[in-house]
Amino acid sequence: MNFYVLFIMMKARALLYLYSHAAFETLSLSEPDNLLIRKEKVRDIKNTFKLYKDGSQRQKACYISVWGREKPVEEKILIVEDEEKIARVIQLELEYEGYSVEKVRTGKEALETFEDSNWDLVLLDVMIPQLNGMEVLRRIRAADDLTPIILLTARDSVVDKVNGLDQGANDYITKPFEIEELLARIRACLRVRRPEKRKSGASESLRVGDLLLDEASREVSRDALAIDLTPREFDLLLCLMRHQKQVLHREQILSHVWGFEYYGDTNVVDVYIRYLRKKIDDPFDRPLIHTVRGVGYVLKE
Repeated sequence: MNFYVLFIMMKARALLYLYSHAAFETLSLSEPDNLLIRKEKVRDIKNTFKLYKDGSQRQKACYISVWGREKPVEEKILIVEDEEKIARVIQLELEYEGYSVEKVRTGKEALETFEDSNWDLVLLDVMIPQLNGMEVLRRIRAADDLTPIILLTARDSVVDKVNGLDQGANDYITKPFEIEELLARIRACLRVRRPEKRKSGASESLRVGDLLLDEASREVSRDALAIDLTPREFDLLLCLMRHQKQVLHREQILSHVWGFEYYGDTNVVDVYIRYLRKKIDDPFDRPLIHTVRGVGYVLKE
């Protein structure tokens, strides 16, 4: 038999084997129209889809994955999107790529969830209920200027794009978009963030008595015991330790920790001081956080 014919037959059999052993996963989004997603799990073949405003998908192409492509190591991404179909599709794609993902629907939920954990990236829709995406972006940037934020929106005018980027977004992608383009933009933002996190490791630790805070790793310990803090609690403790032995008014703490444009009640400071004391002071013999009546708070031995 001609060698060329034999080669073609072997190649055809190999492809037939791949397709015949493909494992399919069907996922229902529990929506009225019962949108289904099917993802091929052949060793090196993956379906790509085009994502539309209404969350529907159209199978567009099949491509061979790049061998040895580096997978992210459990980097955490927060999705803020009120359209459940779109949010679910993005979540599935990101989890398939190896990311840890959480999704919320409203601006208020976005701020609360962002404060409760450390995020590597935020996907933020502009048109969301309670607080719109631009207001959420502004409030996040008042307290955190490092976490990458990609805006997702149907608004595609130059003015909207410029406004979003000037408000502090790292990137801006308009709907409808290719899911592969979104994944590429996420990888690009995370590549920029990783060196910044490494460079921040040069920052010095802060110490007050047996209380130690490492700003780079965001680790806190007292008497060699690790203490787990939420991002907001950590920022509050950092503020107090940077101004140790200095009495801070509630308004000063608000501006340092919550941002100059915070319009809420100053009682939020008292609430978080109470949270912090339960972790920093109560388990130990000697309190470090002290109240100065009528004035504010001070951290000292």
